[in-house]
Amino acid sequence: MTPVISIKIKVKLLSNIQQPTQYLTLRLSTRSAIIAGLLVLALLVGLLSLVFWYRSQSLKTTVDDAISAEIVAVWQQKLQQQQDLVAEYQTSSQQHIDALTMRLGRLQARLLRLDALGQRLTSVAEFDEGEFDFTSQPALGGPDDGVAQESYSLSALSTLLARIEENAVSREQQLSLMDELIVNRRFKRETFVAGRPIVKGWLSSYYGYRSDPFTGKRTWHAGIDFAGKAGSPIVAVAGGVVTLVKSKPGYGLMLEISHGGGLVTKYAHCKKVLVKVGDVVQKGQTIAKMGSTGRSTGPHVHFEVLKNGKTVNPIKFIERASR
Repeated sequence: MTPVISIKIKVKLLSNIQQPTQYLTLRLSTRSAIIAGLLVLALLVGLLSLVFWYRSQSLKTTVDDAISAEIVAVWQQKLQQQQDLVAEYQTSSQQHIDALTMRLGRLQARLLRLDALGQRLTSVAEFDEGEFDFTSQPALGGPDDGVAQESYSLSALSTLLARIEENAVSREQQLSLMDELIVNRRFKRETFVAGRPIVKGWLSSYYGYRSDPFTGKRTWHAGIDFAGKAGSPIVAVAGGVVTLVKSKPGYGLMLEISHGGGLVTKYAHCKKVLVKVGDVVQKGQTIAKMGSTGRSTGPHVHFEVLKNGKTVNPIKFIERASR
């Protein structure tokens, strides 16, 4: 006889609350009960497996999310570092550009001075027109060899600028020295006392003892007289500065010019003086008109040369002009 297992299940009917509790009795064979238990056990195992799988998936998702967040943080840090490097490079590049701009400005100013100095030297040295032209760009040219051209790098450009600056400084020094030498030479030529103080006229009296034109007695004559037409020009025999313009007894209206080095020239008996004290005059410039003021017998200019305050014979300075 097959064993039977009785199972009572308490059942409460909701339709009638006052009704007493009823029990439902299931009678299962042992085999069926074992199968039912196994099914329940399998069901529980399945539920536990499902719960475990769900929790493992949640944990995996959490771990993956944590790993992803860490990777993102690392890449964000690297990206920030790259951005910082780019910003640093931009700042450094801008500083280099600003430095090069300043150097170019100084070089441009130096080249402008060189151009001005070159024009001055061209004018002072009296070169042929067009032989040296500092107002135009130099003529350049040449064939294209077909080789691919490349731009200057920042370091190469800086090196090139340094070389140009050195050349510009050297040329400026050389041109300045040439200018000084030429100017000094020209100044010496301009201040070199030589020539006659008149444009037209003749020598009427020498330096030294002579017969006085009014008394006939032997008297000392400290200069040379040049006679001519009244109002004819009297010119400076050298460049210098006018130091005296006045009327003096015997000399009449006169002027003196200092030429440096202790040399002074004097022009007397003028009808009119065309310069004033402090004026800078050039060699050959008209400074007065010939007259007969003071102690004079007719229109002429009394010309004296003084060296360190003492008169010297002007004839040697007049003869210099013919050498």
